[in-house]
Amino acid sequence: MAGRSRPSMSPLEDTVMRVIWAKETCTADEVRQALLRRQPMKDSTVRTILRRLEAKGYVSHEIAGRTYVYRPRLPARRAAAQAVRQIVDRLCEGSVEQLLQGMVSDRIVTAEQLEELARKVAEAEAGRKQEGEGNAT
Repeated sequence: MAGRSRPSMSPLEDTVMRVIWAKETCTADEVRQALLRRQPMKDSTVRTILRRLEAKGYVSHEIAGRTYVYRPRLPARRAAAQAVRQIVDRLCEGSVEQLLQGMVSDRIVTAEQLEELARKVAEAEAGRKQEGEGNAT
């Protein structure tokens, strides 16, 4: 699934993923305990959500004794980027520019923030070019 986007997460799946991202590795019981105060769930519900997340490619598991230990398959930032890509494709006809224009119009992001982002992108591109030149020699 490296090049393709994953199916989107439900709000409850997102809640569970936040625990997994924070802990880096955890069991179903550790997820349930972490969510006990704000989102109490039965053990079977947590396990079902973890199976769905694994089927969607967000987590993987190893077996330690008789216990499944889950870990994220991608960082939160990458999952966020994939979710944005799905929004861009579905609602903005594939145009990131349309998305950004809408975000500026609705005051979600400022022109100054976009300028700062453009500066960071330019710096990252310059760094990639320098790395490429260094590898060519």
